[in-house]
Amino acid sequence: MKHVLLAVVGLSPQVVTEAVYALFHEGRPVDEIHLITTGQGIGEIFRTLLAPNGGPLEDFCRQYGIGRQAIAFSSDSIHVITRQNDEPINDIESEDDNERLLVKCLELAHRFTIDPDIRVSFLVAGGRKTMTSCLTLAAQLYGRPSDRLYHVLVSPAFENCRSFWFPPRKSSVLTLTDQEGETFYKETKYARVTLIPIPFVSIRSQLNPELLDRPRPPAELMQSLVRSGPKRLTVDVKSLTLVFGNGSNALQVDLNPARLALYAFFAERKKLCDKEHSCAGCTDCWLEVGEVIEERRIVELYRSIPTARIADSVGEGSITRMTKESFRSYRSKINKDLRRGLGGMAIHDLEIASCGERPDTRYGLRLDKERIRIISP
Repeated sequence: MKHVLLAVVGLSPQVVTEAVYALFHEGRPVDEIHLITTGQGIGEIFRTLLAPNGGPLEDFCRQYGIGRQAIAFSSDSIHVITRQNDEPINDIESEDDNERLLVKCLELAHRFTIDPDIRVSFLVAGGRKTMTSCLTLAAQLYGRPSDRLYHVLVSPAFENCRSFWFPPRKSSVLTLTDQEGETFYKETKYARVTLIPIPFVSIRSQLNPELLDRPRPPAELMQSLVRSGPKRLTVDVKSLTLVFGNGSNALQVDLNPARLALYAFFAERKKLCDKEHSCAGCTDCWLEVGEVIEERRIVELYRSIPTARIADSVGEGSITRMTKESFRSYRSKINKDLRRGLGGMAIHDLEIASCGERPDTRYGLRLDKERIRIISP
């Protein structure tokens, strides 16, 4: 069975050789390495691990009698997080960057765990904390009993040393720096690299096999576990949340005051519709964009939110003077929030949907009014 090491890496690729070293000494040698990194990280990887004249990984293989070809690792093994235009993301600085990071982690976790002849070791010792969190989530969603989640600990004296990559077979002296910035010298024979297995709860076995055909958003996978009755939507205006589902299986989405006010308006309009027939397929309460922007109820809902004044100070208060263009922007952002938090299985019922052709397009919610609950401040 092939053993794949899948790791997130930032500006300290030392964690890769440290993990390879530790796994080797535990009798679980790595056959293939794949790294998830940023635009900044890839430069550091090529400068060190993939250096043209042979890097630390090649040095490790030579010292410990491993054929370099025994570990598959090349430029094709580096998976850089990119934006929609394929431009590398230099660092994880925004919610959108983080979403693209998560997608990359899910894609690779799915790719390797779908193969029964591959055992995966997920390494979460490198990169920003958000990188380790995303890979941990990917392991929880797709990991199998044979897969493992690891962190690596290095003796404190050596962990911040840029020239330490693994304990060499023949001890050497390294120049180190203590916490006060003072220089001291220490032999590498005192370095300890410890592989820490991290327990994780896998939900893979509880998923419908049909959901394992391709990588899917976490929210969609989590929603598939809910097998109770029809899911209800709770719009809590004061706490700025949408809750979809029943009991402990419900999922929650946070919206900022402006988006919450606009969404609450559509939910309230649907809930208060006086039509007696079923809501299924009905658009009687839906409104054209001109009617929406004239609705003072949206402003009332917005002003009822205690933190609305904070939103005003950062520019979100434009909901009180909404235009057709800003409405479309708000709608797009709300639906994106829903898709991110609840997944594709829920978005059809919960999104601010549209019907009809411009200029007669109307907007509203598809969800049946009996499944909507609104909590006002």
